[in-house]
Amino acid sequence: MTSTTPSKLEKILAAGHLAVTSECGPPRNGRGDVVEKKGELLRGFVDAINVTDNQTAVVRQCSLASCIRLKLMGLEPVLQMVTRDRNRIAIQSDLLGAASFGIHNVLCLTGDHQRFGDHPNSVNVFDMDSTRLIQTVKTMRDDGKLLSGHPMEEGRPQMFIGAAENPFADPFEVRVLRLAKKVAAGAQFIQTQCIYNMEKFKLWMKMVRDEGLHEQVAILAGLTPMKNVGMARYMKNRVPGIDVPDPIVKRLAGVPKENQAEEGIRICLEQIEELRGEEGIRGFHIMAIEWEEKVPEIVKRAGLYPRPAADEPGGLPGGTTGS
Repeated sequence: MTSTTPSKLEKILAAGHLAVTSECGPPRNGRGDVVEKKGELLRGFVDAINVTDNQTAVVRQCSLASCIRLKLMGLEPVLQMVTRDRNRIAIQSDLLGAASFGIHNVLCLTGDHQRFGDHPNSVNVFDMDSTRLIQTVKTMRDDGKLLSGHPMEEGRPQMFIGAAENPFADPFEVRVLRLAKKVAAGAQFIQTQCIYNMEKFKLWMKMVRDEGLHEQVAILAGLTPMKNVGMARYMKNRVPGIDVPDPIVKRLAGVPKENQAEEGIRICLEQIEELRGEEGIRGFHIMAIEWEEKVPEIVKRAGLYPRPAADEPGGLPGGTTGS
């Protein structure tokens, strides 16, 4: 893999390092210090910070403004963009705005349906899906054109293009096909849904390797540490697309309440150790939901700290340098 943009995240992956990313959820108000505090917690421990875009269709501070705030702090943001709320005019406008502030990473998402959020009667847009959004970013970057055909002689977005994939959603047999379409559209890195069913995830990875996709895109394994057994049960029973096996729920239930958070972190660390040897895994996306203060501890205990410099040579297990 060779670096094609100024993205620090892309350079880390191109050098053959295991990348580490995390998330910053903006607040449901206009306070700027919330994003700043979360950014400071993650500084130096991750290579890039995703800023979620009205996740679960709940109104929050916009991803673009929060990414700009992180950028001005000297951090590396990943602009999450969902197509639920914007037509192609607004999407391209926001991408140009991000480019004007030197934001070089984008994660292309369709977004949760508005019926799951706090404005269920709002009108959705879905002018395009996530795959078409990937194609749009690639066209603006590589061809220097808007979808209208208008040329950009300068100031085109220099974006490292990412997408999400859920190995656990039904029907399982089409998950790799969906990934292949996103890669063909121009996705350069993938962040997966949070992983708890390791057996199923490894089966998905085998299918990915069978298609040679692990050589075409950098896959970051998504991990969410459990705070307690209540969180495990909620995610198992109430969150679509997340597969939490019974043994994990039983394991958390089997320790005293005051020790469950530590047990959740141990499970996360065990997953990192198991997955770092899985062929095709190029890094980890740690989604500590409203628990960002634990990310530095997880990164340290997993042996992923200190983070390498973007220009520091590296190599993945087996001597490969990835895609």
